[in-house]
Amino acid sequence: MASMLDRSAGVSKKQEDSNTRDAMRDALVCAQEVTSKLTTAIDANDKMAEQVYTSRGNATLIITQAFEQLHQTIEERKNTLLSVMEAFSLSKTTALTLQKEQLMKMQDEIVRYTEMTSHILQTHTDHEMAALGDLLATELKATLKKVENVSLTPDQSSDIHVSLLHIDSLIKQLSIFGDVMDSASPSQSTWSSESVAKVKERYCVKVESMTSKGERYPYGGLQVKAELSHDGAVVPGEVEDHGDSTYTITLTPQTAGPHQLLITMDGQHVQNSPCDLDVGTKYSTLCNPEQVIKCSGLLSGIAIHDSGYIYVACWDDNCIRVFDQAGQHKGTIGSVGSGDGQYICPCGLFIKGDVMYVAEYWNHRIQKLTTGGQFLQKFGQCGSDQGQFQFPVSVIVDQRDRLIVSDSGNHRVVILDQAGTWLLTINGNVPDSHGFQIPFGVALDPQGNIHVAAYGSITIKVFTPEGTYVRSYGDVKGPSGIVIDEEGYSLVTERSGHCLSIFDSQGHKVYTVGNLNGPRSVMLDPKSGSVYVANTDSNTVLKYSV
Repeated sequence: MASMLDRSAGVSKKQEDSNTRDAMRDALVCAQEVTSKLTTAIDANDKMAEQVYTSRGNATLIITQAFEQLHQTIEERKNTLLSVMEAFSLSKTTALTLQKEQLMKMQDEIVRYTEMTSHILQTHTDHEMAALGDLLATELKATLKKVENVSLTPDQSSDIHVSLLHIDSLIKQLSIFGDVMDSASPSQSTWSSESVAKVKERYCVKVESMTSKGERYPYGGLQVKAELSHDGAVVPGEVEDHGDSTYTITLTPQTAGPHQLLITMDGQHVQNSPCDLDVGTKYSTLCNPEQVIKCSGLLSGIAIHDSGYIYVACWDDNCIRVFDQAGQHKGTIGSVGSGDGQYICPCGLFIKGDVMYVAEYWNHRIQKLTTGGQFLQKFGQCGSDQGQFQFPVSVIVDQRDRLIVSDSGNHRVVILDQAGTWLLTINGNVPDSHGFQIPFGVALDPQGNIHVAAYGSITIKVFTPEGTYVRSYGDVKGPSGIVIDEEGYSLVTERSGHCLSIFDSQGHKVYTVGNLNGPRSVMLDPKSGSVYVANTDSNTVLKYSV
């Protein structure tokens, strides 16, 4: 028993020694790591000290050169003023000397004539004096006349005025001339923006330079740069230096979606740089509707007349209701039935000029009327052959004046001319990625391509004007309505997803408007760009301003 205990104690001792050794190894590794970090910190400290020494030398040189230049400038100004003063003095003394010489000359003449006159009076008889006296009197009077015309006071002032030598003001200015302070610190410098980044709109950023102590660095001249990057594409920023510690950077993103914003100052990142920046579109403000137009019954299609009047296809009421821009009901077009100008479940609407096209779901036809409701023409009947429809949902008119109809029950899109002649069929009932089921919405992009929103598909299908498949995009739930703006943005209502999804021209989803209730269709006001959504299951039309 004792032997077993001894062996057990020996094993425990060995295990303890092993644990101790492992602990020492761990401590050694940790010490090496800490030592490495301390060495790096010491090296950084030494490097910083060298930089401070170098900066000190540079600052000394800058200050010395500035004051040497100031001293030279003051000396040059002093010499200039002294030269001007000497010129003024010389001018004055020269003028006074000339005036004095003229006066002395006159004085000498008067003395000479006076002496001659006195001599004649003393030495000549009256008869002799008569002739000489007249001559001397005339000369003396002429000299006295000259004296009358000459100023007897100096024509120069004795003062040489010195102005603008405001010593106190200069001393005050010199007392704040120059400053020595901490340099700008990029890591303490900040940036901010009061605007929202939107594609192809100017996005402005304000940068303020700060010192390492968190104080404002009150000068400009720093190398501030900025760029916005997305999928390898870089947009450089335009920088304006205000010279007072602030800089304005202007960037114009070219694509929507997540970007990275990078701002540097003298080659180093400022606070919160780089950072993620979400670039929205002009539709990124579609949060809450500006206006809600209430209707009775379920709604389907929407069209906007050039006058601004809003035409709404009312599925339950079998009519077209007309509203003004204020949402006031202005009239009703049509009634229930299968006659000309009558409807059973009108669905899609399209207006071109003063002509309105109506896709009738249960009458299996397209009607053409004036926007005042006057019947013009009709196409189609129930069936699957050319010239027939099963539950047509949407109708639009392209640049070639062709009618493009989503024939939902036949899983196809058909193209007609204005006389109703069948031109082309885009068959969606094919077993590949080109196919689609239950086409609802159709729209044209700026290139004339046809986009099909099919309720039974999860992507939007794109075809050329001749019906050739191009591509698919999106991930949507029950797409029902679609409209495309002049920049190529697609606005798609998702009836099952209860939202409006927005895609850029490349098919990337860039924004979503949620909290809708079974939206059926969407339309753009061609003048204001406002977005109208038929929020079908709530019996309302929602207007969003862009």
